[in-house]
Order: sequence, then C-alpha cells, then structure tokens
Amino acid sequence: MIIVDILKESCKQVYEQTRDLAGTEEGNRKFGKGAGGDISRKIDLLAEETVINTIRKFNFRPTIIGEECGFIKGTDGFLIMDAIDGTTNASRGLPFFCCSLAYATDFKLSSVVDSAIIDLSTGDLFHSSKGNGAYLNDKKILKSIRKEAAIDDRDQWEKDILISVNISGVSEEIVSRLSKVISIANHTRYFGANALELCYLARGYLDAYIDFRGKIRSTDMAAAFLIVKESGGKLYSNNGKELDADLGVNTTMSFLAVYDDKLFHKLAPYLALDRV
Repeated sequence: MIIVDILKESCKQVYEQTRDLAGTEEGNRKFGKGAGGDISRKIDLLAEETVINTIRKFNFRPTIIGEECGFIKGTDGFLIMDAIDGTTNASRGLPFFCCSLAYATDFKLSSVVDSAIIDLSTGDLFHSSKGNGAYLNDKKILKSIRKEAAIDDRDQWEKDILISVNISGVSEEIVSRLSKVISIANHTRYFGANALELCYLARGYLDAYIDFRGKIRSTDMAAAFLIVKESGGKLYSNNGKELDADLGVNTTMSFLAVYDDKLFHKLAPYLALDRV
C-alpha cells in the first residue's frame, strides 16, 4: 500500500474510534501534558494510539512526531501527527476538529510529500501527494474562476474576500498590525482547528487565513501545508517569505495562507510585509 493510502486509512480509523467521544465526560478525561505542552485528553490519546496501531499493521515504521507522544524513532522518513487538531472544540462538542497526518522525507515542512486530514465531525477526507494535486473524498479540488475574477476587480476584491484571522491571546502589537486587514475585510471568520481551516482555504471556502501569534506548531501545519500548496494556494511567513520550518514538536510559526499569489500582493501592504 502506498503511503498516502496508509495515512487515509489511519484517518478513517480515528474517525471510527473517536466519533462518540467528542463533548463527553469520558472523552475529556485529562492525563497530564503532552509533548507539545498542552493537556492531553482521552480523545487525544485514543486518536494517537489508533494512528500508531494502524500504520504498524502495514509494517510502516517512520519516525513519529506527535502532539502528545513527542518523538518516536523509526526508520522510514517522518510521520507528523496531530491526531486531534482542535481539541478545545472537540472537548465542547463543537463540530470543527480533525485528524491531521503528514509524511515527510526530511525534517522540513517543504519535505512533506503525502498528507491526509479528516473532518472528525463529517468524515470528509482531504488528501494530497506532492505533484498530484489536492483531493476531497477522492475528487480533485479545482480552482474557482469566479474567485480569481473577483480578486482582479479593483473595486470589489475588498468586499468579496472572506478572511479567517486567529487573534486568540494575541498581543496589542499584533492586533494593531492586523487591524488594517480586519477593517477592509467585510467578512472575517475563525473556526478553531488550524489544519481543517486550511483545508477550507484549499477547498475555496476561505480566501485567506492569517495567524501571526507565533503559536502554530509543525504538527498543526504539516499536512495542511501540502494540501494548500497542491490546491494552488500559497503560504508565507509573517516576514513575507515563503513558509518553511523544521518539524520539531516544539517548533512554532506565524503564517499567511492565501488562495493565490494575486491575493498575497493585495494583502501584503496592509500587513507590513516585506514582499510587496
């Protein structure tokens, strides 16, 4: 079985094993802090255990980088795992959280070559392999001509774009930096699960997603990084350079993800990015 299919099967198994735990007292049982520093709940640990057990059935033994388990040495590349992304949503029963899995050949975001993300509320499954496009439920995600036309329209683009902005716990300085974009965008959202939100951007539901808090981990980002790029989207750091980072469990980053480069050039001046 090829690697992307192993990731997809692992996601499906997590969906089956955790679908009745979200928002329950049992699912919310706490078991101390995970490797990423957040409190681990039963639903997190069960999801990670499910992924590990599934990949081992296929005799697939990568080095695992996990939100809860940390670093488990292997021999077949790197599996970057956030078995439950959006744990706060899951703990409250809010239907927006996912399982996020990526495979990389080296210790960099840019080395991710396969990924799968499953919406654990709906069962929708996103996946991608480098150079092969991005898929939702095995159907290729195609760009919207309407969206590209809207961005080209100088009078309409500010009114039409839908931007997600994570401002949870940000400093006053970051709020000030984001204020111009927030003020020009008639439509802003934030849902609370980074990987799934980026899939929404890849799908065309969102035009841009901004998180300048410096808190997103590589485990939150790796799978969606490839899906966004394979859908034709772009990801930048908060200094305007193309996003890349190592895959350490404690690596954190800020980013701007956009539908395409045209929108980046529209937003860059408002965000004081170097590349304008």
